[in-house]
Amino acid sequence: MADFMLPGGIDPTTPVIVGAGQASERLDDPDYRMLGEADLAADAVRAAFADTGVDADRVAALVDVAAAVRSFEKSSPASSSPLGRPNNMPRAVAARTGMNPRRAVEEVTGGQSPQHLVGEFGAEIAAGATDAVLLFGAEVISTVRAARKHDNPPDFTETVDGPLEDRGYGIAGLTSVDEVRHGVMTPIAQYSILENARRHRLGRSRAEYAAGMGALFAPMTEVAAANPHAASRQVLSAADLAVPTEENRRVSVPYTRRLVSRDQVNQAAAVLLMSAGAASAAGIDPSRWVFVHGYSDLREPPMMERPDLSRAPAATAAMHTALDMAGIELGDVAALDLYSCFPIAVSNVADAFGLEADDPRGLTVTGGLPFFGGPGNDYSMHAIVEIVHRARRAPGSFGLVAANGGILSKYSVGVYSTAPTPWPASTSAAVQHELDAAARVPLTRYADGRATIESFTVLDPDRDDRAGTVVGRLYDGTRFIAAADGDDLLDLLCGNEDPVGRTVYARSSATRNVVALSRAELDVRHPLSTVGFAEEYQDLIVRRDGRVLEVTINRPDSRNAISPRTNAELDAVFDAYFADPELWVAILTGAGDKAFSSGNDLASTASSGGLSMPENGFAGLTARRELPKPIIAAVNGFALGGGLEIALAAHVIVADETATFGLPEVKVGLVAAAGGLVRLPRMLPPALARDMILTGRRLTADEALAHGLVSRIASRGDVLTTARAVADEILAASPAAVRASIATMRETHSTPDTVTAVRDSLAVLDDILVSPDTMEGVTAFVQKRAPRWTGR
Repeated sequence: MADFMLPGGIDPTTPVIVGAGQASERLDDPDYRMLGEADLAADAVRAAFADTGVDADRVAALVDVAAAVRSFEKSSPASSSPLGRPNNMPRAVAARTGMNPRRAVEEVTGGQSPQHLVGEFGAEIAAGATDAVLLFGAEVISTVRAARKHDNPPDFTETVDGPLEDRGYGIAGLTSVDEVRHGVMTPIAQYSILENARRHRLGRSRAEYAAGMGALFAPMTEVAAANPHAASRQVLSAADLAVPTEENRRVSVPYTRRLVSRDQVNQAAAVLLMSAGAASAAGIDPSRWVFVHGYSDLREPPMMERPDLSRAPAATAAMHTALDMAGIELGDVAALDLYSCFPIAVSNVADAFGLEADDPRGLTVTGGLPFFGGPGNDYSMHAIVEIVHRARRAPGSFGLVAANGGILSKYSVGVYSTAPTPWPASTSAAVQHELDAAARVPLTRYADGRATIESFTVLDPDRDDRAGTVVGRLYDGTRFIAAADGDDLLDLLCGNEDPVGRTVYARSSATRNVVALSRAELDVRHPLSTVGFAEEYQDLIVRRDGRVLEVTINRPDSRNAISPRTNAELDAVFDAYFADPELWVAILTGAGDKAFSSGNDLASTASSGGLSMPENGFAGLTARRELPKPIIAAVNGFALGGGLEIALAAHVIVADETATFGLPEVKVGLVAAAGGLVRLPRMLPPALARDMILTGRRLTADEALAHGLVSRIASRGDVLTTARAVADEILAASPAAVRASIATMRETHSTPDTVTAVRDSLAVLDDILVSPDTMEGVTAFVQKRAPRWTGR
């Protein structure tokens, strides 16, 4: 086949889309084949190769890079492959389609990834780094769910040799610990919160807002009905979508089932990018070439930090950035596809650009995620395929694909046309810098007191076990998330009245925040803990000896690891210690001779959800704002991970000669976030601290003493005796002076200038000089007798 000449003025490194194809199957198709992910993807790749108009084997041999969109079976640490999967999806598909790529890439999680890959590899082609890149993605969620019910389900496991550039999940920041603690783990819950914030901003009733969502999506069902690859080909009215029925149950406030993305699909899509020079050499007719005229990739901050929960300006900015790059307005676009996992993903952009639901161009070219289907992260690959085909049918026209990932978190936009254009340089970094300059909302992890509702949702609102979540603001303007408590509040959230702005009352615990409509309700269902010592503890031995409190972590079988219950008991004990005027010194140690504490009890923590920690931190100490009275850590074995973090929070550490100290978190994929990352570099030489944190290196007792981590070493088995001797020495000093010294050290710790810190520390004398203990100390010194301290 003869090569085509390059059209005039086109640089041979200009990237062009030369092939685009799709594949799909439904369970009720007469020719349904129960294909696995790799086989269905291969069908889409073959369709893309055929779309080039030249010999498929010739094209396949040219592919240098095969990049796969990450499927749902690999989208998070919690995902799984019930029927197995290839270990190297790009190369599994390559083997089926005649490719032997130099690079095999698996992209990060997110619906933005297909459009992002076009921009990334378009830039690589333009830079001369490669000549041909195959992008593809596939989902067979419908097949996997159905096949698991069979007696002999297929096994899609496959081992393929060859390197794989696995880019990981890329989901950091999309869901916070606080959201997980309060049940906001699914996109339905997260998007519902954003949607209800928008409803409040627009001042609409629940019924009005639901009707608007139905009207926005109803035209999409008509597009899906005409698409042979759509999962649903049923035309539905606005009422069919928005009004709850047995077939269209409410999945949340405000969504019905038909208003959310459909994940049970078997769909695949592929796009072939080549340099103009390589395309010409391959004999691909320039009339099939589609150029990228504009592209952008922008991000929002985490959901809970956004200034306005009802808006996502990064999506709007991404649209403007890509259109500006293309030198056109949105009105110049002939066909567009706005990512439509949930209504607000569309309305967020439509609001900014004045788009109406009945725009004659339509807001989707596929039928949208609830109707065409939401094939995992790969939906927008299908949109790109459709836009490519439309661009060819109307040469010189423009098409736009807007792809969303996360919780309106990552937004990628592409503008396409057959009109030749050089590859434009990205401007996204500059725009992202502008977006990042916006102020973020400060957060409160543990919320207590009067607050107002900022947004909310209720999952499965028509079930007896409905679960409500509130995003609220405290008096100081900080934002928090909490579980809605009580039927009255849940009824308000599910009703016609807009609850945003209503007063609620928040109360925190180790596991979560709750809000209710009154303090009285909280007091009944979540009474405040009484400060004081309990008659009995399950995980501790608590002993008073005059002015000294001795606390022993009594879990020797688990090497004194801290479980959620241990955390709660220690938190309560230290509350009682600080509140008891008769106690002046506390000693904390571990039972047995093996361990002070091995840190977090991972087994019990995992079984309880992994997120139970008091507001005062690990062991009730590591995040406590004030430790006004001295605590001695008597380390009687190893202090590892959280065990070392507990010791670091104490005022004095004494160690058995056999003790060891370390932060091994990185060895199990964790980090020392309960104080180790902050306190250890402040207590040890920075190089040594970094060594311990990054490698898990342990220090012996002698090394810890040499570097100033501990103050005294006891003979084997005598650490508690040594700690008691230190306590006696502290008791011999003025308790008022000891406490004032502790407070002053804490207050001046972060002052970098020594002279300023010294001058600031003089303020401590204002209280000490009028203390009865100071007068007693001076008098006893003059009279040459032991002082009789009062603690005042």
